[in-house]
Amino acid sequence: MKQIFKVLSQGEVISVPSQKTETGHTYKSNIVLQEIGGKYANTYVAAMLGNTAQCKFYSGDIVTAALHFSVHEHNGQTYQDVVVDDIIKLSY
Repeated sequence: MKQIFKVLSQGEVISVPSQKTETGHTYKSNIVLQEIGGKYANTYVAAMLGNTAQCKFYSGDIVTAALHFSVHEHNGQTYQDVVVDDIIKLSY
């Protein structure tokens, strides 16, 4: 389900190893998104992968995005991943 967010910040694009691509690497960028609804609305740090990671968003941009939440275990620790499935900048 897509939701409307305000972009708070976006990190640099980096190349990371990936077993799911033919080239053995993919692009990754982290983005901080805040739900619309005020200063204390929920905020998420999400990973953008592949071609999506190369899109540039700026603080204050309004976007619609679908986030994918998953949990995995590694060395006895549990981690939650938040990944952007789709993101589109809204113009106004």
